[in-house]
Amino acid sequence: MTDQTKSDALNLPEVIHNLDDHKLYLNRELSWLWSSISVLEEAEDPSHPLLERVKFLSIFFNNLDEFFMIRISGLREQLSSGVLEAAMDGMSPSDQLGQSREALLQSFSRVTRCWQDDLLPCLVEAGIRILPYKDIKPKQRSLLRRYFRKEIFPALTPLAFDPSHPFPHISNLTVNLAVVAKDPERGECFARIKVPALFPRLVRIPDESQVSDDEQLGLGPGPESTNFVWLEDIIAANLDMLFPGLTIQASYYFRVTRDADFEIEEDEAGDLLSAIEEQIDLRQFGSVVRLELDRHMPDSIKDILIRNLKLAPYQVYTYDFRLGLSNLLELTTIDRPDLKFPPHHPNILQDPNSKESLFSLIKREDIFLHHPYDSFSAVVDFIRQAALDPHVLAIKQTLYRVGINSPVVDTLMEARHNEKQVAVLLELKARFDEENNIEWARKLEDEGVHVVYGVLGLKTHAKVCMVVRRESDGIRRYLHLGTGNYNPTTSKFYTDFSFFTCDPVLGEDVTDLFNALTGYSKKDSYEKLLVAPIGIREQIIERINREISRQEQHGDGYLAFKMNALVDKACIQALYRASQAGVKIDLLVRGMCGLRPGIPGLSQTITITSLVGRFLEHSRCFYFRNGGNDDLFLGSADLMPRNMDRRVEILFPIENPKLRAFIVETVLRPYLKDNMHTRQLQADGTYTRVKPSADEAPFGAQDWFVANWKGKNTKAPAL
Repeated sequence: MTDQTKSDALNLPEVIHNLDDHKLYLNRELSWLWSSISVLEEAEDPSHPLLERVKFLSIFFNNLDEFFMIRISGLREQLSSGVLEAAMDGMSPSDQLGQSREALLQSFSRVTRCWQDDLLPCLVEAGIRILPYKDIKPKQRSLLRRYFRKEIFPALTPLAFDPSHPFPHISNLTVNLAVVAKDPERGECFARIKVPALFPRLVRIPDESQVSDDEQLGLGPGPESTNFVWLEDIIAANLDMLFPGLTIQASYYFRVTRDADFEIEEDEAGDLLSAIEEQIDLRQFGSVVRLELDRHMPDSIKDILIRNLKLAPYQVYTYDFRLGLSNLLELTTIDRPDLKFPPHHPNILQDPNSKESLFSLIKREDIFLHHPYDSFSAVVDFIRQAALDPHVLAIKQTLYRVGINSPVVDTLMEARHNEKQVAVLLELKARFDEENNIEWARKLEDEGVHVVYGVLGLKTHAKVCMVVRRESDGIRRYLHLGTGNYNPTTSKFYTDFSFFTCDPVLGEDVTDLFNALTGYSKKDSYEKLLVAPIGIREQIIERINREISRQEQHGDGYLAFKMNALVDKACIQALYRASQAGVKIDLLVRGMCGLRPGIPGLSQTITITSLVGRFLEHSRCFYFRNGGNDDLFLGSADLMPRNMDRRVEILFPIENPKLRAFIVETVLRPYLKDNMHTRQLQADGTYTRVKPSADEAPFGAQDWFVANWKGKNTKAPAL
């Protein structure tokens, strides 16, 4: 499609003046779905190792679960409450629900081909078998029946449904069996069995030749076995134990997804921690937003489920593939290095035998790290050294998602034992991490750490750690500022930036920020930090406008942004104005994007790409060339209304010219030159895979970082 065709298809004038026209924007929900197809494409890509392809398919379905729990549930809530206000693109909630379903159904036909026709046969060829129960040999069946009786049977609770038994509650995201049995006296009966999450969804079993007749329990040779059976198939094959005296006629699988997006009226909650605990418990009882069915289920059983769950037809999805494929991630525990990406060995900031402290390194020069190519251990060591250093007076830190068994939190508690002043802003409202954070909050408080749960009405998403240290020339503040969470586990497969500095002005800004977070403060400006909700949008737009002026005066305007999402209308309009002025704009947007690129008279100078690869792109940076007096900001914020208006976010400047040039040339530029794992967004919202041109060599940015990253000694690729 040519640029003119794109413009004509949208029925747009040659030069567009009304930037409020809804035709100029992509729908955020459909944009998310279109971008998620890139993950499915990675599962379809035969150039990836087999178990990595399986992992991508698992991630695709895990993302879909969250899409329904949060985004679809939000649209349904708007619909039920009579919200008539259209989205930025002009679509009503009902339009968005209808088009989302259409896009999903198209993707599911691809899933069937990818999983049933491609990945499953490839797994068999590699010696990994997910066996249909009909293919299981007699000795294996006998072993599984013993395993069922000893292990699974006691954990099951069949729930009948008849005039004397109400329709059972169906838990969120659990696979269930709808069982039809015949009672000699009562006739046909219906029951539901929940497949418990206490066991692996894919159960390993030995080969028939390895099964011992006298084996009492356990499933054979352990991790070396690569035969698997779905847990629900084991349950379905042994239903006679659960319904003695009845004849099992059939069983069918189904799964429900519930609304998991809860809101806390913080100003009405006497105890925020207790209020969030209560809401977490209610998450399993949110309204049903999706019912997933086995294609073999007859209409009579479907009708029972749909009627009792009070669902509309558009909420029901029938699959030709196994329900809950997010559990395929379990297969990646198989010890088959030949079926996975080669091991990655990150760069280590300090020699393990070094006697020099990180504070000494940071005092000498600012330090930039690019995770996971640089090890996250430097961040943990920074906090650990602060906890042990007798010259450290205080540690202040924000925590959003820290995970289970967090060395960061353990170290903060150790610092308190060592009589440091420790203050932590621990965001209890980090979605789906609330339970972990509540547990950590209580443990930290028990150790005497000052714990703040967040700012009223806002989520604290900023990634900041400040260490206050007494030195010979006075008090010095050391900072870690980042784009990602203080979570060593996710740091291994999320790309993020870390920045260490003892810049005194940034130190004062961070001190003011913590005072605003933990106390009372009307602080509305900072010297160097850009802080939401008081100014990131305005500062970004101001710098875009500066680039417009530069373009008008000198013709060399240039912007390059990397982020997870771009759906803030004011920022999009500023980028449209910049493009209309002729500013060249490169945008790397991993997920949702509301901007239509490449339209004459509107966005012809804007290129938007999305990179999906071995690691999840999570880092954010904003580059303004400004005629060579360039600005570069890194930080936690995406260009979304929630980040601009409803979160505490920071963007921090990289002011050292050499370091700034290093990041632009050695990090940002390789991302922009990727022609192997990148898709380019089209004006209609679809993505086209970027391929090397005839005179280009193939170049994958993540591959290059894995092979060549050596921290500050890395040499930029010749691109």
